Amino acid sequence: MALFNKQKDEGTTKTSAPAKSAKTVEPVKENMQDLYKEETTAKAAKVGKADKKLVSQAYRILVKPLITEKAANLGAHNKYVFMVAPEANKISVAVAITEVYGIKPESVNILKVKGKKIARGKVSGRRKNWKKAIVTLPKGKSIKIYEGV
Repeated sequence: MALFNKQKDEGTTKTSAPAKSAKTVEPVKENMQDLYKEETTAKAAKVGKADKKLVSQAYRILVKPLITEKAANLGAHNKYVFMVAPEANKISVAVAITEVYGIKPESVNILKVKGKKIARGKVSGRRKNWKKAIVTLPKGKSIKIYEGV
């Protein structure tokens, strides 16, 4: 079956390169952001309903901004605090901030906060565990969260 291995190229015939083996070596990813960069760019490239879906997922990741005295003091250092979904990670929070506010954060730190034990008379219980994200923005960029507080 030599006919199938040959190609005509400008009047000359030459054999084609051997087929690539099933085991191709992919370039090593430097860090976690490189792994997810392709996913986010592919999602952002879609238009129409996909844009609404991305924004709705961003609002599911960012539950609400935390408005406390300590968080307001961090605002002076370009750091903003958000309550985020329990399944959120640093990369998804960074993508959500970019989608909602249009600013790409410099860094994202995430904390797990344990729910407090509470008691009302004889009835005792516990609040839910939740996640807190501290987002650092580049110099000169800000988010209007603490206006009027």
